Amino acid sequence: MALRALRVRDPEHKCECANRLLEAWRAGDLQLRDDDPPAERIEIPGRPARPALVRPQELPRRGLHTERGRQALLHAIAHIEFNAINLALDAVYRFRGLPAEFVSDWLQVAAEEARHFRLLSRRLEESGCDYGSFAAHNGLWEMAVKTDADAMQRMALVPRVLEARGLDVTPGMIRRLDAAGDTASVAVLEVIQREEVGHVAIGSHWFRFLARQRGLDPEATFLDLLARYMPGRVRPPFALEARLAAGFSRREMEALAGQAGE
Repeated sequence: MALRALRVRDPEHKCECANRLLEAWRAGDLQLRDDDPPAERIEIPGRPARPALVRPQELPRRGLHTERGRQALLHAIAHIEFNAINLALDAVYRFRGLPAEFVSDWLQVAAEEARHFRLLSRRLEESGCDYGSFAAHNGLWEMAVKTDADAMQRMALVPRVLEARGLDVTPGMIRRLDAAGDTASVAVLEVIQREEVGHVAIGSHWFRFLARQRGLDPEATFLDLLARYMPGRVRPPFALEARLAAGFSRREMEALAGQAGE
């Protein structure tokens, strides 16, 4: 069922699938199966024909002093949230042999990301455009493909690196939107920021679980994975309190700050 939801192309239908899947799981209507075939690689998850996908450097930079600039920002965040639905569903589908709590956590994340996407989609419509009106890049899903063979790497490099970056940059976006008088968008981003702390915390929890299961030190392993797969990708400023609440240790934050200063 997670794979079916992952393959759904229509955003609204995908959001509904994520919600129904969580409800059915919590109601006890679904069970984990031991006879499923191995997970297949999913190069392209279900997504609509729009937005067009381009390289990150091909996306124009826009200021928030214009309505078009604010639309572009909200669209970029909506695209991240749409990808995040797929990422959560993929974690449920792909990584087997983990406790039932792993499924519970990532189905909850999928449903909450769906709610975030709907909030942003509605805000885009209020401003006169829709999801698909701007080009976007596919970096988040590309990292999902690169980590699809190892749950520990996925938990380290997607929630704790790519999604954690949102914890750092969203407060600045909120301040800039507030200065531009866009209080409706501010309210949406404040909801997302609060709940994304919990999503990154779930990634932190399962990363530590998987590292310890393999007899590894979680902090040293995280820094080693960063050095091997994403050198130079984690840069300040860091939202220290948000990251600590999301499961980063002070030792990790000191090491990240030290790497950034090298």
